[in-house]
Amino acid sequence: MSHVFPRHCRADHPVAVGGDGCYLIDASGKRYLDGSGGAAVSCLGHSDREVTEAVKAQLDRLAFAHTGFFTSEPAEALADLLVEHAPEGIDRVYFVSGGSEATEAAIKLARQYFVEIGQPERRHLIARRQSYHGNTLGALAAGGNAWRREQFGPLLIDVSHVSPCYEYRDRRDDESPEAYGERLAAELEAEVERLGPETVMAFMAEPVVGATAGAVPAVPGYFRRVREICDRHGILLILDEVMCGMGRTGHLFACEHDGVRPDILCIAKGLGAGYQPIGAMLCSGAIFDAIARGSGFFQHGHTYIGHPAATAAGLAVVRAIVGRGLVGRVREMGEVLDARLRAAFGQHAHVGDIRGRGLFRGIELVEDRASKAPFEPSRRVAAKVKAAAFEAGLVCYPMSGTIDGRRGDHVLLAPPFIITDDQVDELVEKLSTGIERALAA
Repeated sequence: MSHVFPRHCRADHPVAVGGDGCYLIDASGKRYLDGSGGAAVSCLGHSDREVTEAVKAQLDRLAFAHTGFFTSEPAEALADLLVEHAPEGIDRVYFVSGGSEATEAAIKLARQYFVEIGQPERRHLIARRQSYHGNTLGALAAGGNAWRREQFGPLLIDVSHVSPCYEYRDRRDDESPEAYGERLAAELEAEVERLGPETVMAFMAEPVVGATAGAVPAVPGYFRRVREICDRHGILLILDEVMCGMGRTGHLFACEHDGVRPDILCIAKGLGAGYQPIGAMLCSGAIFDAIARGSGFFQHGHTYIGHPAATAAGLAVVRAIVGRGLVGRVREMGEVLDARLRAAFGQHAHVGDIRGRGLFRGIELVEDRASKAPFEPSRRVAAKVKAAAFEAGLVCYPMSGTIDGRRGDHVLLAPPFIITDDQVDELVEKLSTGIERALAA
């Protein structure tokens, strides 16, 4: 009997004992193609010697030094490397242990920034429905996933939520993508006006929505209009790239595709590639300077922030992504994956949409392709796809509640950046097996 408290109490998971490139291996010797990188984490695969050697070498030198007393060489070097490649204006990096911590820190920093500059009335955060920003209480409040929020609602801070940029479901037939983006921008501005522009501190969004909606990118021009609205009203723009960043969508920072500059940026998952738990909140020099000139102290922190072994792993990962040309490879292999998905599922009676960027792709499953009607939640389509694909030897990331937290099903794919052409074929074949078995059940 296990004494581990698992995510799902009725699940009986195999024991993972090894990793080999794009594959995970269980105790029986069965190999699973990691078609989702876990949760878009394992961007370098599961046996990158350079990263593991970097962690080992750091542990031989120094395992831990509390950031209340010391900084460390790998933390300084990783911060320098991230800022070197970050969007214009980003100048400081606050290391944490994962994505929820990064978004939690971002929310708190936004609030403290306005307190420090003498605008304590700015307290409102606006986010989007059907986004996911993490599972700590602040991050969960910002997220718009109704199912994840439901039982914890009484504990959550009040956050305003506007419509997602969800072209497949919400763009009207008589509307261009650009006009749809303008409509959403107008909705955001109307919410700012409703709350009172002088009371809004930040707008938070994922450049490409990940787990909750399945690799949904914004329409052209949407984020540029969001940036204009934020600038007009003195509101901070927080971009959550925890899942879609670090090269996953074909740019080191996902917001580069949209040509937008955030004030605060959150990363994790691919930053450590699974070799160590690490995330980061990056902020502009202006925000940092306001804290530095004011109280001089960010009123936030965790014991393991800036951990030397974790930052050593992150440094090795980012050097690998940049130095091996993997961002370009993500764009190349992303096109290969997209083409194979469209060949296999483009005319499938129960595939409504295939979307995404780079090696971050989503497939939305529907009961009826013409009307876009979703499957009844009672059919548990996403759960069945996950189980059937896993049985076939594929790790993928299906989710239910794509439309509103209850209705809709999708499959998220986020394979390692090192995936080969043959492995793309294997992924699509095993996914097809999983979908057909699930729909027949």
